[in-house]
Amino acid sequence: METKVVQDIVIVGAGIAGLTTSLALHRLGIPSLVLESSDSLRVSGFALSIWENAWKALDAVGVGDFLRHQHVQLNGMVSTSLVTGKQTAAASFTATGKQGFEIRCVKRKSLLEVLANELPSGTIRYLSKVVAIEESDFYKILHLADGTTIKTKVLIGCDGVNSIVAKWLGFKNASFTKRSAIRGCAEIKTNHTLEPKFMQFFGKGFRAGVIPCDEKTVYWFFTWTPNNQDKELEENPAKLKQYVLNKLEKMPSNVRSYIEKTALDAFLLAPLRYRHPLELMLGNISKGNVSVAGDAFHPMTPDLGQGGCCALEDGVVLARCLAEAFSKEPNTHIKGKDEEEGQYKRIEESLKKYVKGRRWRSIDVIATAYMVGSIQQAESKLITFLRDNILASFLVSLLFSKSGYDCGKLNSS
Repeated sequence: METKVVQDIVIVGAGIAGLTTSLALHRLGIPSLVLESSDSLRVSGFALSIWENAWKALDAVGVGDFLRHQHVQLNGMVSTSLVTGKQTAAASFTATGKQGFEIRCVKRKSLLEVLANELPSGTIRYLSKVVAIEESDFYKILHLADGTTIKTKVLIGCDGVNSIVAKWLGFKNASFTKRSAIRGCAEIKTNHTLEPKFMQFFGKGFRAGVIPCDEKTVYWFFTWTPNNQDKELEENPAKLKQYVLNKLEKMPSNVRSYIEKTALDAFLLAPLRYRHPLELMLGNISKGNVSVAGDAFHPMTPDLGQGGCCALEDGVVLARCLAEAFSKEPNTHIKGKDEEEGQYKRIEESLKKYVKGRRWRSIDVIATAYMVGSIQQAESKLITFLRDNILASFLVSLLFSKSGYDCGKLNSS
């Protein structure tokens, strides 16, 4: 068994939260080690909406402009009922009363690669699956699947909805919503003809969206509540594609055509899960020198497009808090166990500060996303009528309100 030297900070998971946290720490002069269980960056999901709050986080870690140059800025949102065929709501992203409001649909691969490429060589260690966590005085010992053990002063779990670190903190598995999402990405050889808008479509029991990423890439999603007969779709991409197209037969043909052009290997089906707000109210988001970020912390439904955005916020806030613990000069008169205990307490307080800043933000976004999804994907005639005729503008306003958050700069001074 190989035992590594002590690491100051180990981050489990090289997803959005893990890479953002590591890069933010790097910008502050603090090294970290990122453990990724797969053999490369995982880019499932194709793309994600990056709202105003997330651009502030990306700018804080210094990669915002690079991604802006790769992705088209959206100028508005349009919601349409496929039940009535009428437009139910419209919003301009340049006339919201906020100066500089910004939303782009960013390719997940581009986002992860730009974050990873800014990190020092050797920061990410692939094929490093954590299988057990052990306490040792003021440290945590991580046991990897290959027999390696790593000793660390700080352990941050950014390892997704099935996080081993979240389980160590006492969290249960994320709850199923009974809803599922099909996502796809169409790569077009010639430029597409879509306007730079976020287009939403609502039907009886389902919701869909189509968003251009750049001149040749169109991302789309479809959420619904599957029944037992739909289970075979997961293993048959051709049937999955036809199912979506049948459900969206009333979608405008010029928009629907991009789903038709999506290759079968660019379809992804996944159940939607979330962490119950009550669990975040009562649970330990940090314990000693251990905490979580991203989906390990606050898995949520995609109805506000804030899952990845909140993960970016987490990374900035977490790095800023940890920097306070590591920037304080140690007392040269204290040696050995006393010195270790002093740093442990500083780390513990920094993580408590992080939790204080993120707990209620996460609860708010999770609860709002769940509520919005329930209304948007309603099957009852009454809720559908209210959604299309009364609540449509209110639901759009929630997207704006939750994206107005500012996680701040890396340097708190």
